[in-house]
Amino acid sequence: MKIEKVEFTQDMKKDYKILVPNMLPIHFKLLISILGNYGYNMELLETSGPSIAQTGLKHVHNDTCYPAILVIGQLIDAIENGGYDKNKIALMISQTGGGCRASNYIHLLRKALIKAGYGYIPVISLNFSGTEKSSGFDLSLKVIQQLAYGVLLGDLVMSLYNQSIPYEVYKGSCDKQVEAIVTKVSNHFRGRTIIRYKEIRMLAQDIVKRFNDVEREGTQKKRVGIVGEIYIKFSPLGNNDLEKFLLSEDAEPVIPGLMDFCMYVVYNGIVDYKFYGRKALGALNSRIMYEYMLKKQKDIRNVIKENSNFVTPHDFEEGRKMVSKVISLGVKMGEGWLLPAEIIAMVAHGVNNVICTQPFGCLPNHIAGKGMIRKIREIYPKANIVPVDYDPSASRVNQENRIKLMLSDAD
Repeated sequence: MKIEKVEFTQDMKKDYKILVPNMLPIHFKLLISILGNYGYNMELLETSGPSIAQTGLKHVHNDTCYPAILVIGQLIDAIENGGYDKNKIALMISQTGGGCRASNYIHLLRKALIKAGYGYIPVISLNFSGTEKSSGFDLSLKVIQQLAYGVLLGDLVMSLYNQSIPYEVYKGSCDKQVEAIVTKVSNHFRGRTIIRYKEIRMLAQDIVKRFNDVEREGTQKKRVGIVGEIYIKFSPLGNNDLEKFLLSEDAEPVIPGLMDFCMYVVYNGIVDYKFYGRKALGALNSRIMYEYMLKKQKDIRNVIKENSNFVTPHDFEEGRKMVSKVISLGVKMGEGWLLPAEIIAMVAHGVNNVICTQPFGCLPNHIAGKGMIRKIREIYPKANIVPVDYDPSASRVNQENRIKLMLSDAD
């Protein structure tokens, strides 16, 4: 079947609503508010439940990656049940541009839309590599910089939230802080196209103060890291509300930030030059961008240290260096070397209990994640790691029982 691309044009920008599948609720709300300053009317889909996967299975082959089934299912469900004007909506989906099948989700989505009778709905590729472009959706360097600031703040909120909610005295106080923070940050960005980093630092200080003000009590709970394929790791829809389950088991979730994945992608530009003969100029640009991101991430960690007793997220560069003990940096398909790097960084800093989430049949994650567990345990004997597969046919009870068994051995 020849799949025709329906482009999102400049004229559509005026009165079309762009629907965005949910992966990181806090981060995506911030990013959508930033893009709103540039004239994009976007809405984050927060639908959930087994019906989403069933909708996806109607339109995507069941051998397709679980994240694709969920994302496409959520988008088509919104078209059919969201009450939108079908002639005034566009869909957005990320496109990594690497060898992972995630690069082809956009084509699967277009094929599904045509089969369902919605082939006239434009699909926008969210990518930073120029993989695919739309005349009505353009990301300038200024926009990309501001989105990076949004990711930094989103990572900060996620980290402090997870360190606070297991111990909050008044139920709901952490969620109220998140709502207030998202509103404040969104208002700060609204109507402005120039944001200085010193403003971001001030917002970061305010975020730390707000979580400092949350009244907490209780002894330290078991800290449990969550790593894996990017969508399943972060998305409550993808991992069956894993964070909530860990909280119900009296544990504290520990999740690496989205900026870590962004830095992994950028650093791979340097890897391409060292290992695969790519152009030196591209590696130089990647090095400059990587150092910039590393510096900003370090500064946010310093904000936490200077203004609170919260535990700071691990240093990405430290994890990158340590991972060479178990795997080559040339292994960069999908999450590649990032996955064992996150496990090692967690274990090295006392988070010995780690859940490795992966879509069933995801080859990169089975090799670089599950396949590295034995080697990691040889170096870090205290590492308590359990791989958990997620799939439309996978039993939630079985997933949770595997995690409970891991928690029974947790320190």
